[in-house]
This record gives sequence, structure tokens and C-alpha cells, in this order.
Amino acid sequence: MTRHGKNCTAGAVYTYYEKKKDTAVSGYGTQSLRLSKDAIKDFDCCCLSLQPCTDPVITPDGYIYEKEAILEYILHQKTEIAKRIKAYEKQKNVKKTELAELAKAEKETKVKAFLEKESTIVSKPLNPFSSKGGEAQAGSSTEPIQPEDEKHLPSFWIPSLTPEAKVSAMRKPDKTVYCPMSGKPLKMKDLIPVNFLPVDNKLDRVQLITRQERYVCAVTRDVLGNSVPCAVLRPSGSVVTMECVEKLIKHDMVDPISGAKLTEKDIILIQRGGTGFAGSGVKLEAKESRPVMQA
Repeated sequence: MTRHGKNCTAGAVYTYYEKKKDTAVSGYGTQSLRLSKDAIKDFDCCCLSLQPCTDPVITPDGYIYEKEAILEYILHQKTEIAKRIKAYEKQKNVKKTELAELAKAEKETKVKAFLEKESTIVSKPLNPFSSKGGEAQAGSSTEPIQPEDEKHLPSFWIPSLTPEAKVSAMRKPDKTVYCPMSGKPLKMKDLIPVNFLPVDNKLDRVQLITRQERYVCAVTRDVLGNSVPCAVLRPSGSVVTMECVEKLIKHDMVDPISGAKLTEKDIILIQRGGTGFAGSGVKLEAKESRPVMQA
């Protein structure tokens, strides 16, 4: 569409360009935007630090982490779980003490009520021939009428009647550490070392990171990237392309690097992109839902 066609306002048709332009300016309707290259995490970067990994490990779900970062995360979560368990045990002890005090107070109240009843019992015998004295003595043996306690509603203006904020009861904490990406249980023994094969072994780490093409497939020597689906072989930790897996490895299910037998669980697909700060390598379109004006 030409510039004059875009700026034409005399047309009888509400064009797609005009609709997109009005959506962006008005603040109504769902606005979509295709993510650029800078908004996508590289496949060899850590999901926590978003930096290229020096000692990469992978989870059974295919998320790559820096070993130091994920171990620090697991230790931090275990420390937080220990703190929550300690607070929960303290709450249980406090509740147990309160229940014991309530039981003790209830027992003392019953004893006090029993003693008050005993003190009202008449010790001298009643005269059956005198009706007035019997009525008076019988009336003296009845319990005294106690006035009911006045109910006071909580008040925000009187300091003594201001309601207090009660501490919410803690639930029993979960002792499981979960993966920050998949949300599934994660243990240290589940982490699998990853061995990337550099394009050139003569390059140092700084020169390797600055290159666009850093690693190649361990079997076919194809360049790896976000656009190339990759997988990690559990026995050797080697990274190969999914094309290599489908055409070569799945025929005999043997690790070409270590020679070990493979199962379906030993072939781990690497998840490309997708963190709290970066978009996914598969879903490259971000959408923002906003109010819609209806006729």
C-alpha cells in the first residue's frame, strides 16, 4: 500500500492498517507485537542468569542452567523451607500451650463453680411446721442470679476496644524444591551435565561468547542455534540436532559418543528461550489484552 493509500480517509472501507493504527493509539483492543531477536534467550544461556553457561547442566524437562546458579537456588530454597518449618513448629508449640492453658482455666472454673454451690447449701435442718421459714430457707439455697456480661462491640475510636489483627495460621510447609521454570520437583541428582562442542577449540571463552555461531552438533557438525531444535543425550551429555536424532540415533538407540544404550527418556529436548525476562523461541508473538469497545 502506498503512502497516499495509507493516509486516505475518504475510503468507504475500514482497512486493516487503519484498524491497527487506531488500536495502538486508542488503548482499546488486543495489541500484538512480534518479538525481536534481543527479546529471546539463546538456547545455551542459563534460565536464571540469562548469560552463556560455563558449566551447563540440564533438567529432565530440558531447561539449561548454570551449575553454580541452580545449586545456589536449590540451597536457598532449602534454607527458606527450613525457616518455614521452624516457624510452623513454633506455631504448633504456641497453640499447644494455649490449649493447655484453656483446659486448665476450664478446670479451675468448674472447681470454683462447685465450691460456690457447696457454700450455698444449708447446714441446719428445716422446720417442716413453719412454711415461712421453709420458704426463706429454700430460697436461700438457690443460686444467686448473676447479671449477664454486657457485650461490647469493637471500636476503632476507643483504644481499649480497638480490635487487634490476629496472625494468620501457617500451613504445613512443603519440603519439595521445585524447578523455577517447569514448576516440577527438582533434586540435585536430576541435573545432567551438558557438553557443548565449540565451533573452534582454539578460541577462548571470551572470543567464543562474542561469536554468533558458538557450538556445533557432536555428530553432524551442524551449527546450533535458536532456530535449530537440539537435544541432549543423557549418557554422554552431548548436544545433537533433532534431525540427527530422528535420522541416525533412533535407528539403533545407541549414544554415538559413549556407545551406551539409549531410551526415550535419555533424549532430552532443549527448551529454547522463555524466561521471566525473555520470550520463548517458539512463540515469537506477544499479546496484550486491553478493554474492547462494543457497539
